[in-house]
Amino acid sequence: MTTREKYDRLKEKLRELTRTDACLAFSGGVDSALLLTAASRAAKENGTQLWAVTFDTELHPRADVRLAQKLAAEAGVLHEILRVRELENTEICSNPPERCYLCKRYLFGKLRAFAEEKGITSLMEGTNADDLGQYRPGLRAVRELGIRSPLADCGITKAEVRSLSAMLGISVAERPSTPCMATRLPYGAQITAEILEHIEKGEELIKSLGYRNVRLRVHGDLARIEVDREDIPRAASQAQKLSEAVRALGFDYVTLDLSGFRSGSMDERLLARRAGGVEKKAE
Repeated sequence: MTTREKYDRLKEKLRELTRTDACLAFSGGVDSALLLTAASRAAKENGTQLWAVTFDTELHPRADVRLAQKLAAEAGVLHEILRVRELENTEICSNPPERCYLCKRYLFGKLRAFAEEKGITSLMEGTNADDLGQYRPGLRAVRELGIRSPLADCGITKAEVRSLSAMLGISVAERPSTPCMATRLPYGAQITAEILEHIEKGEELIKSLGYRNVRLRVHGDLARIEVDREDIPRAASQAQKLSEAVRALGFDYVTLDLSGFRSGSMDERLLARRAGGVEKKAE
C-alpha cells in the first residue's frame, strides 16, 4: 500500500472517529501533529468538536507544552492542558522496566477522565506503525484504556508521518523525537526532579551548539552524551566545552558515546537479557 493510500485510509478512519466529539492526546511531536491536522479536518467535515489534550508533565521538557499550544492554535482546535505529577507515584520514581506502562496508565487515565467529563467516547493517540515492533510497554496501557491509535492502525510508519507532514505543511515535520526524560536513566535508578532538570538543561545546551539528535544518558555521577554518528568528530573537537558545560550541572564525569545516538539505548541490555543474549533494537 502506498503512503497516499494509507493517508486516504487514515482520513476515512478519522471521519468515523469524529462523527461525535473526540479528543486527542497531543504532545506537539510530529506524530500527534499529523493526527491533529487530519482529525481536525475530519471533525470540521462532520460538524463536531475535536479537543487536543496536552499533558504538562514532570518527565518532559516544558518547551513541549509551549509548542503544543502554538500548534493547537494554528489548527484551530480546542486545547486543554492537564497538569500531572508523575513523581508523586513512588513506583514510577523507582524506574522499573515497566515504567512506561505505569506512566501511560496514569496519564491516559487522566485523559479518559477528562473525556468522560465532556461526554466524549472517542479517544486517540499518536503511536505509529514502527512503534509496534519496539519495546513500548506503554502501548499495553493505551489498549487497556480503549484509546485508539489511528496511525498505527493504518500502517503509517515514522518516515511516512514525516513525509505526509511535510506535504501538509506541518511546521514540526522534521522535528526530532523528544521522548520522556526518564529514558535517560538506567532501569532501577531513582528518578528525581533535580536529575530531570539537569538532563533537560544539558540537552538544551548541547542542542544550542547545533546538534540535532541529542541524548544525555545518566549513570550515577557519569553523563554519557549521544549525538548522531556523523556529528561525533565535531563533538570530540568540542570535548572541553561539552565537558565543562555538563560537569557544571553536577556530574563528575562526562563521556561521548562512540556508538552515536540511538533511540532506546537504555533498553539494549534489558532486551538482550530477555532474548537470551541476542540484542534487539528498541525505540
